[in-house]
Amino acid sequence: MITLRRATDPRWITLAVERFDEVLVDHAHCEKKAAAHALSMLTAYFELPGLSRAMADLAREEAQHLSLVVKLLEKRGLGLGRDRGDPYAKALYAQVRTQGPARRLDLLLVSALIEARSEERLGLLADHLPDGELREFYRRLALAEAGHGNLFLKLAQRASPEADARLDALLDIEAQLVAELPLRAAVH
Repeated sequence: MITLRRATDPRWITLAVERFDEVLVDHAHCEKKAAAHALSMLTAYFELPGLSRAMADLAREEAQHLSLVVKLLEKRGLGLGRDRGDPYAKALYAQVRTQGPARRLDLLLVSALIEARSEERLGLLADHLPDGELREFYRRLALAEAGHGNLFLKLAQRASPEADARLDALLDIEAQLVAELPLRAAVH
């Protein structure tokens, strides 16, 4: 289990609730990218025992989440629109080393961190959205994100004995990013 070193600024939840439609659109894009990322990992790192099946299952689950979020968009009269990008994820992926087993390890750990931050933020939505149905929806999704983060962490620990030390360094970087990046009406 990952313990993030910096909590989300409380101002984020105010922004996210006030501009929830923007967050919802961003959330759909996050689910889309998560499904694609799982398929990419399956293709790139099939040699790691257990990874192929885990990523296939994860891709299916993330695609199901995407479908649920798109349904919410449609119910609210919203479209998916363009992906505005994710400066948080982009900055974390910039930390990924470029070669061999180190790259695989970093991709797994960065994925675990993104899932952990998503768990935190979706949990905040579950606690603060005014609509009870939406609160329950986000509570279920936050639990799923926790499972995804743990999955990536376990795979990273299976892949390399340096996983915990590298995670320690990435946790510091992630905390700094959260402190420095501007607040957005987005999941990250």
